[in-house]
Amino acid sequence: MKKTPTGISLIFAVDRTAPRALHWQVYDAYRAAILDRTLRAGQRVPSTRVLASELRISRIPILTAYAQLVAEGYFESRVGSGTVVSRSLPDQVTFAEPRRPQSARVQVGSRRLSKRFSNLGPVEGVPWRRGWGAFGVSQVAFGQFPFQVWNALVTRHCRKAYAKSLDYGNAMGAKDLREAIAGYLRTARGVRCEARQIMVVSGSQQALDISARVFLDRGSRVWMEEPGYRFARNVFAINGCKIVPVPVDHSGVNVAAGIKLCRTARAALVTPSHQYPLGVTMSASRRMQLLDWAQSSESWIIEDDYDSEYRYESRPIASLQGLDSNSRVIYVGSFSKVLFPSLRLGYLVIPPDLLDRFVAVRLAMDIGPPTFFQHVLADFISQGHFSRHIRRMRLLYGERRSALIDCIFKDLGSAAEVTGGEAGMHVSVTLNGINDCEIAERAARQNLWLVPLSTSYLGKATRQGFILGFGSTAVEEMPNAVRKLRTMLTSR
Repeated sequence: MKKTPTGISLIFAVDRTAPRALHWQVYDAYRAAILDRTLRAGQRVPSTRVLASELRISRIPILTAYAQLVAEGYFESRVGSGTVVSRSLPDQVTFAEPRRPQSARVQVGSRRLSKRFSNLGPVEGVPWRRGWGAFGVSQVAFGQFPFQVWNALVTRHCRKAYAKSLDYGNAMGAKDLREAIAGYLRTARGVRCEARQIMVVSGSQQALDISARVFLDRGSRVWMEEPGYRFARNVFAINGCKIVPVPVDHSGVNVAAGIKLCRTARAALVTPSHQYPLGVTMSASRRMQLLDWAQSSESWIIEDDYDSEYRYESRPIASLQGLDSNSRVIYVGSFSKVLFPSLRLGYLVIPPDLLDRFVAVRLAMDIGPPTFFQHVLADFISQGHFSRHIRRMRLLYGERRSALIDCIFKDLGSAAEVTGGEAGMHVSVTLNGINDCEIAERAARQNLWLVPLSTSYLGKATRQGFILGFGSTAVEEMPNAVRKLRTMLTSR
């Protein structure tokens, strides 16, 4: 027999000794909850049997109260569908101001907050990050994802769920996914690792936060690339660290400049394979300098292997971690760009002697990662779907990248300097004599999503221009998008 769904019970009590009858007490509670919008239109309420059981009274007062609420238009009831708050409430409910009891009024006074949040500043709703379309940074070609394969794996794991699978998982992550990630990293990225060194996290932001909590104290100095990824800066800022902006040139982060600025920095965050936002690749000599500095200064390197899978003019560059013989590099990766961002799965590769420290921090933060999609992703990798998807997307993004660069040279000419086109899913375009933030704001009103290059600087911006993503823009859409950009530039 089909069961009628029941709703969540409202928190209230009845008083058998009160002069007001029980059915009026139930009526009053629900009517007040509707008037002050605790209950909303269409929200289901418990059945009369369930509510009578919870209040430990006869069902008759509940039936009487519900009948009165239906009669006055507060409830509506259909056979087999249960009782819900009316979707067409009386006028006095629709236009009434929410009523708060005297005791519930908020007393505004001193509201002490953590000082660490003052380092972040206000949350900015910048217009160039609000939309979807041409030049959106970090937007992937969602329509090209192998949905049929993924859905089949999800369905299979749903059908084979069992009681123990509902329990907490390992703080490091599911064993099958860690083994799959380790095999991929050893083969495709030249990372030195075993499955026991892999920690599954919700993305690169959590990976950085855990690393900061393990390595850094309040006031610790951290090298960061200038220009660099602003959301990574926020992680260190909220942990009370002092950020040392180290300039980036055509060979990557300038290690000599970093040593001159602060030799004793506790850590350095770098994106050696495809720097954000300039897109340059760190040279071999800079990599060796950086490793030598970390060893001599007893410092740590956090390698964010951003966009490493997509390289168009050569084979993928091996990881910095693979060159490290002193276990000074913490390797960070994510599936947000190679699969899809809402998956919220990434990973850390941790030196063996630090595993206990990382696990302790992880347990304090969130116990461990959700397990279901870990098993799905493990099968997706181990069955070869992941590598096939990367090969397909490398070809697709390569075509989109070439189309974008060709259009930039055709429509913008020598006024635009393009960097970072050898890899990844974005290029950086430097332009002289512009206000990139002002242009980006105007462009957003025309569905053109230009991320200003100047916003990636912690100090004074030495370049003006835009970070242009091409992952979600088809080849045939590129000419019109670049022409709109040219119009934005000439109409200022």
